[in-house]
Amino acid sequence: MLITDVEVEGHGRVDVRITRGQVAEIGPRLAGRSDLDGRGGALLPGLHDHHVHLASLAAEATSVRVGPADVRGPDGFAAAMRSGGPREWVRAVGYHQSVAGELDRWVLDGFVPDRPVRVQHRGGALWVWNSAALRAAGIRSADGRFWREDERLRGLVPPVRLDLVSVGLRAAAYGITGCTNADPHPENGLLDLLSVLPQRLVVMGIGHAPVKVLLDDTTLPTPGDLAAVVAAARPRAVAVHCVTRVQLLVALLALDETGPVDGDRIEHGSVIPAETIPWLKRLGVTVVTQPHFPLERGRAYATDVDPDDRAHLYRCRSLAEAGIPLAAGTDAPFGTRDPWAVMRAAVERGDGEGVGRRAALDLFSGDPQLPGRARRVTVGSVADLCLLHVSLREALDVLSAETVRAAFVDGRRITPQDS
Repeated sequence: MLITDVEVEGHGRVDVRITRGQVAEIGPRLAGRSDLDGRGGALLPGLHDHHVHLASLAAEATSVRVGPADVRGPDGFAAAMRSGGPREWVRAVGYHQSVAGELDRWVLDGFVPDRPVRVQHRGGALWVWNSAALRAAGIRSADGRFWREDERLRGLVPPVRLDLVSVGLRAAAYGITGCTNADPHPENGLLDLLSVLPQRLVVMGIGHAPVKVLLDDTTLPTPGDLAAVVAAARPRAVAVHCVTRVQLLVALLALDETGPVDGDRIEHGSVIPAETIPWLKRLGVTVVTQPHFPLERGRAYATDVDPDDRAHLYRCRSLAEAGIPLAAGTDAPFGTRDPWAVMRAAVERGDGEGVGRRAALDLFSGDPQLPGRARRVTVGSVADLCLLHVSLREALDVLSAETVRAAFVDGRRITPQDS
């Protein structure tokens, strides 16, 4: 493939030849017939979403959204629960207690007593079932609340249609050419399920991908026990889920004991106290964060988060300035699926942790296995590319998915042909 008249950083407006899935030549007026006129648009490395839950994202299409941005108060929540036929299961997602208070089976029964309902908290870890759902599934529970029991519950509910083809096409429209699936326990058959996606995939726990280690405060291991888990995963890297201060401290102590390897990651880094920044720097681990959450969830964080932690949420600028490798993931469907919206949030947040526009773009330009290492379009680089309608300067001004014209994986176009 020969793409003509594109802007490539460091080269100006040039032509780019792709051969056998790699960038083979970059230069002015390359010989051959043009396969695609770039019209002066920037040709960038394809975006990589470094933390996303693909099966859950596909399931969202068949779910009722009941988050604070989707329904208004208890009445709106109740109306959403009554959609569909009277005996159909309702799968509701994105719930936060600011909508209608804390939920258990009895509270849900008050809203919907006569049909099976299951509601997922927006963090993804908690499901709440009403009594009709418990009876339909043949299970007993005093309160209908299930914390991190997806694997057990999955076989007790009607199957959910997963339209992963649509997920892949929508991701391609954002310029996403790669995804890191961040489920902690990839089920058998997950790779086959995800194989319909056109994106390059990294699936945690499979192959050479990092092993995800999920931490919860209620079952938190000692640093020594966590170190044993990390050691058992070696030589593979680990991706340690850290959403509280104590989880981060235990993770850092464990990595100190085992020693880090290339590719070790802290997922989320929701609370990173300032005093731990030199520690992270010394270990050399990458932080894969969600800089959009303080904006998406700011009102809830103002009441849900301990005041001592609010100054340390989802750090970006302070980590980058300390030289800590940094990348971002959407965490979709538990956050927006639009990486450009995440970039804008990374720039616009007003808590002193905002980053520059180019740094925001680089949060999604990292190597799939080493997310903190930004890629560039160079001779010999893999032809996972994103072509824009506009120049890089214009794209950075707006940071919008509307600037994306085409996406390519291994030099193969994964977006529809334009005129």
